[in-house]
Formats: sequence, C-alpha cells, structure tokens
Amino acid sequence: MIEIQSVSLTREGQRVLEGIDVTLPKGGLTALVGPNGAGKSTLLSLTARLLPLQQGSVTIDGLPVATTPGKVLAKKLAILRQDSGPPPRVTVREMVGFGRFPHSGGRMTTEDKAMVEEALARFELGDLASRTLDRLSGGQRQRVMVAMTYAQDTDYILLDEPLNNLDMYYARQLMLELRRLADETGRTIVIVLHDINHASASADRIIAMKNGRIAADGPPDQIMRTEVLEAIYGFEVPVVETAGMRLALQYARMG
Repeated sequence: MIEIQSVSLTREGQRVLEGIDVTLPKGGLTALVGPNGAGKSTLLSLTARLLPLQQGSVTIDGLPVATTPGKVLAKKLAILRQDSGPPPRVTVREMVGFGRFPHSGGRMTTEDKAMVEEALARFELGDLASRTLDRLSGGQRQRVMVAMTYAQDTDYILLDEPLNNLDMYYARQLMLELRRLADETGRTIVIVLHDINHASASADRIIAMKNGRIAADGPPDQIMRTEVLEAIYGFEVPVVETAGMRLALQYARMG
C-alpha cells in the first residue's frame, strides 16, 4: 500500500502541491489525470524519492520513502520518468537488462536473463532485441523503457506519460498489457495520462489533479461526467457511453 499524507511542495516561491492525502491499496491500476502543471509528475517523483519531501510523508508497505535505503526501495518500486533519455548505442536487450540491476548488481544470473526475455516478449520487442536504441523510432524507444521498468520486477510500478510517442496501436497494446499485469500479477500500477479516455477504459481509479490539489478521486464512472470534467479542465466536455465505457468528446470542430 502507498500512503501519501499531507504532502506539500514549494518551488521558487510557488506552491506546486498543497496538502495531498492519497492512499493506494495494493493491486490495481490508478490513473493520474489533469491539466498541464497540475502536479501529477511532481507527485510521482516525490513518491519515488526522485525529489526530496518538504512536507508530509510517503510510505510504501510501511516503509518511509524518505529514509528507506535505495537498494531496498528499488526492489519495491520502479518508476519511468518522462525525461528518461536512454544511451543511443546500447542494444534493446541491454537496456531492458538495466532494470535487473537492483537484483543482479551488474552480474546477470539465469533468473535475471529470463526476466529480460519475458519483458522483451511481453512488450513485443523480441525482433528488436539486438538493435541499438539510436536505430529505433521514438515510440519503440518508449516501449523499451517501459519494458526496462517492468523487468525491475517490483510490486509497484509508476509510469509518467508512457504513451508519449506511441501510435494508436501501441498505445492501446500498452494499456491492455498494463491492465493484464494488474489483474494477473497483483501489481500496483500508477500511471500519469493525458488521454482521459485511456484512463476511463483501463483504470480502476482515476485521481484528477488541478492547481496542485486533488480535484476528484473515484472510479471511472464517477469521474467521467461532464460536470466533473468541466471542473477539472475548464471547459464543457460531453461524455458518451459506448461498449460499457464512458468516453469524453473533448474535440471541437472549428467554424
């Protein structure tokens, strides 16, 4: 379980987060949504100790994130940041293998190698395994980074906008795979998404942020309502029901 209590953060005199209180039970897929600058990525970074806490506390299965040794934390939680720029001359297999470092210390065992191969297969990267990253498209590199995060084999996976650079097919495939992971392995997945419809289709819970605060929190059928989305995004968002889902029609035709 991830417990975030009374977390606030100020940067350069500006309040970025204000009194965040969130509890994420073990298991399931939670989507963080909201406008640019709402604090979603910052909250993820604080949870993973990529940024130091100023106020409040974050614990993972009772372990305080601020003081838990890095080696211990790296076996509990993996994070993919937006700015995770991979080295260009590394092969796909080697890059995914970096995810095993908290377990292997750089000396890959048979178990580590098997986990890398599983990650390559799960994210449809087998045919690219020997290719260097500078020969991949942006979307392919993004899938490699997600596979590396998965290969770390942690109970908690935090993903900051992993659909960046992915086309419609691979964005859909990634969300389906994350949904399967949560259902089949009991992992806890927290994902920052810009596309509210992906959140509606795949998440168990949507946490919407605005101006550094929690603006709405609940299952998709509670969040995917015109009045709720308008309060979050600042304009009227029609919502339709189809195939058992609520989808936002956020697009406007000019003229």
